[in-house]
Amino acid sequence: MGTTHILGYPRIGPGREIKFALEAFWRGEADESYLQGVGRGLRARNWDKQSEAGLRFLGAGDFAFYDQVLNMAALLGCPPRRFGFDTDRLSLKDYFALARGSADQPAMEMTKWFDTNYHYLVPELDPLTRFGGGPDWYFDQIREAQLRGTAVKAILIGPVTFLYLSKATEPGFDRLRLLRPLAEAYARLLERLQQTGIQWVQIDEPALCLDLPPEWLDAFDRAYPVLAGRAPNLLLTTYFDSVEAYADRIVRLPVQGIHLDLVRGPSQIKKWATTLPQDWVLSAGVVDGRNIWRADLRRLLASLHPLHEKFQDRLWIAPSCSLLHVPVSLENEQKLAADVHSWLAFADQKLDEIRILGSALDSGENAVASELDHSDALQKSRRENARVSNEWVRKRLADVSADMAKRANPFGARILKQRDRLKLPPLPTTTIGSFPQTQQIRSARGAYKRREISALEYLERIRAEIRTAVERQEALGLDVLVHGEAERNDMVEYFGEQLWGFAFTENGWVQSYGSRCVKPPIIYGDVYRPEPMTVDTARYAQSLTEKPMKGMLTGPVTILQWSFVRDDQPRKLTAFQIALAIRDEVADLEKAGIGVIQIDEPAFREGLPLKRRNWESYLDWAVHAFKLSAAAAADETQIHTHMCYSEFNDILPAIAAMDADVITIETSRSKMELLDGFGQFSYPNEIGPGVYDIHSPRVPSTDEMTRLLERACGVIPPERLWVNPDCGLKTRGWPETEAALRSMVEAAHRMRKRLDISKPIALSA
Repeated sequence: MGTTHILGYPRIGPGREIKFALEAFWRGEADESYLQGVGRGLRARNWDKQSEAGLRFLGAGDFAFYDQVLNMAALLGCPPRRFGFDTDRLSLKDYFALARGSADQPAMEMTKWFDTNYHYLVPELDPLTRFGGGPDWYFDQIREAQLRGTAVKAILIGPVTFLYLSKATEPGFDRLRLLRPLAEAYARLLERLQQTGIQWVQIDEPALCLDLPPEWLDAFDRAYPVLAGRAPNLLLTTYFDSVEAYADRIVRLPVQGIHLDLVRGPSQIKKWATTLPQDWVLSAGVVDGRNIWRADLRRLLASLHPLHEKFQDRLWIAPSCSLLHVPVSLENEQKLAADVHSWLAFADQKLDEIRILGSALDSGENAVASELDHSDALQKSRRENARVSNEWVRKRLADVSADMAKRANPFGARILKQRDRLKLPPLPTTTIGSFPQTQQIRSARGAYKRREISALEYLERIRAEIRTAVERQEALGLDVLVHGEAERNDMVEYFGEQLWGFAFTENGWVQSYGSRCVKPPIIYGDVYRPEPMTVDTARYAQSLTEKPMKGMLTGPVTILQWSFVRDDQPRKLTAFQIALAIRDEVADLEKAGIGVIQIDEPAFREGLPLKRRNWESYLDWAVHAFKLSAAAAADETQIHTHMCYSEFNDILPAIAAMDADVITIETSRSKMELLDGFGQFSYPNEIGPGVYDIHSPRVPSTDEMTRLLERACGVIPPERLWVNPDCGLKTRGWPETEAALRSMVEAAHRMRKRLDISKPIALSA
């Protein structure tokens, strides 16, 4: 019988059970036993589904209460030393302090997991780092799975990927100096797994899909022999791109199989079909673990049959990557249009697709003939549906000229006009856009969705929240205000709901980090804007204050990246369609008198291909999409953008080419380290490095923010600096938000006095 398996499963639960349990625990409304019980229940449910799908293995070890990389640091006994925790007795409270910060320590740095919208916590290493003595949580999960009587495949992040994704906290320290002791720690873990009866370990090394420097490639040759002989069978697991370039090196490693992502790197199978060692298994990741479209099962089987003939039982069938990146189930989706619903496959449905493929290879296609016929009909339905293609949109896109993506004049000329119009002080203070989504806001939104209140009453409630946000900002003394986004459920979903070509789920939640879940829209067809989306709200908010009010938009690349995108045309064409819709909104905001417009692009770097050779093509069209959306603005209108939780230094020329008048970035967790690259690059426009971390409930002091501003002023000329938080404030409460912003404004005032600048600084063109 062929082997079917998965690389990981969503851990949030179909009703986001883990989110609500975590937040109750953090608020002190639930104890640890309750939280652990919710975790056990979710794991049991996930294993039940895997059993029902007939998978050969139950995957265990992929569950985390916050993040799998943080789990790995805990298991290895190497949480950041600055917290002073006893690794042998690490508690859940300690674990969450690492993720969310403590009274005297900021949280661990957070960044994107490769090119996904999932955030992981960055391990911190230094010359004194030691491995060993972590808690037994991982092995508890393995034992839970084994009690079910089905073979268990343990799941671990591999040693080289763990080390590569970590950061050195001491300047100049080479993390590879820790490779040998780290490999020894892994060998001890693997030996223990072997002693518990585990026969296969999925050891995830997605770093192999990057363009690795020679010393990091050599790290595999150095680390894996340490594991050999002390480990169960190892399935070296790669995903998110091809590893064809390293195939000749990989086959020399002492492992027993490899998993390939044949969705992101389909052409690599030609190399591996002739290179795979005779005693290895080949796990073929053919069902897309990153997107939600039903697989073309007939086409996949046509590609799998030759591999099955060649490798027989050594061919395993799997999704391309962990199903962490897709929603749990379509079962509770009652409001999707029937045609769109029929085209989709969430995690539960992907289990069924894996089952069908395995059955077809084992017993022949006749055994699943009805399932294959159904798949064929759905593929045909999607191709021929009249709502997918819009000729007007396609003609407009064909008519786009190069000049449409250029501002009228360069930054040096624009900034003079903008400063004359806005009359801001030096080091102007602002926020990124959103304010706390209070219970009153959620109640109003829920009541409106349930049709318990009228559209007019809902509008009045939202406007009351906007008035409150504006009054609070004026009382705090902020210089450029925002309306607070009370009307927005999500920065992408809100816009998608007003654009054609999008569909929305009720329960299509995906984990972003910790308890934070997002519900990505589904782009199924050509995109356009039938009417203005934000103008009335922005105009109303501006009427409440004499200070500049930012119009808040989400950029085309982020809308693309944070949606489930159609796979029947190049992604860049969809991005350009979205850009034209945002361009129309910019023009209408400007006509309404809004002088500052922020087009957020936090996912800009996230979209980078993993292979550097593919960067130029992506950056060309991503920059073009942003500029196409922004270039409708006149010189006097100041265009802002925001980016967060990514390393930007290697794409600074592209960021500069976007030509936003002001960029705000996340820098507080890294203590302004990210800003150094902007200084070395001599970034030409204005920049707002975040001075406090909004993902933690911790409120930093004025002194702490002042120190960060001092550091920023040493890198970027003060006349080009803004003062702002790292990101939006929707997940925070008002008391901590006001306390933090009060400290932030005071820090800006201190720096103005210290630098003896209190009036706008003139610039020459």
